[in-house]
Amino acid sequence: MAGLNETPSGERVHIGFFGVRNAGKSSLVNAVTGQDLAVVSDTPGTTTDPVRKAMELLPVGPVLIIDTPGIDDEGELGDLRVQKARRALDFVDVAVLVVDSTRGLSPVDMALINEFQNRRVSYIIVSSKADLMPDAVDPDSGLVELDESGVKRARIRVSSKDRWGIEELKGVIASLASQVERQNKLVSDLLEPGDVTVLVVPIDSAAPKGRLILPQQQVIRDIVEAGAQACVTSVEGLPTMLTALTSPPRLVITDSQVFGAVAKIVPAEVPLTSFSILMARYKGTLPDQIDAVEALEKLDDTSCVLISEGCTHHRQCEDIGTVKIPRWVRSVCGANPRFEFTSGGEFPRDLSRYDAVIHCGGCMLNAREMESRAGIAREQDVPFTNYGMAIAKANGVFDRAIASITS
Repeated sequence: MAGLNETPSGERVHIGFFGVRNAGKSSLVNAVTGQDLAVVSDTPGTTTDPVRKAMELLPVGPVLIIDTPGIDDEGELGDLRVQKARRALDFVDVAVLVVDSTRGLSPVDMALINEFQNRRVSYIIVSSKADLMPDAVDPDSGLVELDESGVKRARIRVSSKDRWGIEELKGVIASLASQVERQNKLVSDLLEPGDVTVLVVPIDSAAPKGRLILPQQQVIRDIVEAGAQACVTSVEGLPTMLTALTSPPRLVITDSQVFGAVAKIVPAEVPLTSFSILMARYKGTLPDQIDAVEALEKLDDTSCVLISEGCTHHRQCEDIGTVKIPRWVRSVCGANPRFEFTSGGEFPRDLSRYDAVIHCGGCMLNAREMESRAGIAREQDVPFTNYGMAIAKANGVFDRAIASITS
């Protein structure tokens, strides 16, 4: 199970650096990370795509640093860069607005602050190049406070050139990042110490060789931290596992793809759900996804469904997203709707052409990005659900799968 101790990007606090061109963002990112992560140049627009760096930031722990292109870029290519910079606002937990202290806040900077406030993202206004303004004084530098909209913010002066104020900035970032709330649990809050859970983990050609996939790792960790017991088996070994237990398990959690087979084996009185349904609970999008499942029954031959995955991988002949999910959806609606597909960071802002969105569990995306994607669908009144929900519906176990985690 290699990789159990590696923190996935979806579990890291995301810290984004924003600002206009040549404000000193990249120099500051390099100073904060202690590496030449971003290319530094006096030429405006040097940063063309968001640059990411996973690192440890004490006392927070694992974080993801994102350096974005200048938010004031120009021209057709510049517009694309600006879109990518704004796209980062969908997933940052803490925003660092870098402002050239010799120029002050621009209208573009003020518009960014307004976006931070609207999205309820804590932010830091960093006056860079402080070595060029040595006499400037800010008595509130480094102080975390609530702004007029009730969002946490701080101000600080730094010089990347002289490395002045960098450690203080890292401390302020850590302070705001440590306050990012992870309210939702995967499963631990449903368990009592000593409870036995059974995890059904198919071993097939799609499984990463020598290790469990991320949601399985995370559920095991959450169960153990609750003081409960995690018993792992395959579909074939499930009957033997259930027989060996002295009493029924508190919960059976299965890979969604084998929902049908597992539901036939597990007694009806034993709660049953899936890893991807637990991920919807963990990411905070469960209520919307439950409501959206009913829309799958109403699809017809004229409907169009978006199937979206949060990561990219090599597609196989029986790929779940492009082959299996469409098959299950057809069985639910009894029709032949059209399907379109996106993966990784690609997710359309305009969903007007779609009658439903079916997303993966989102294990590689943080909670803010999953909520952003679900929010886009909610605002446009497009049903948004996930793989596990759709598969449970297709196998006639949806009510059972939901009852165990919502009662």
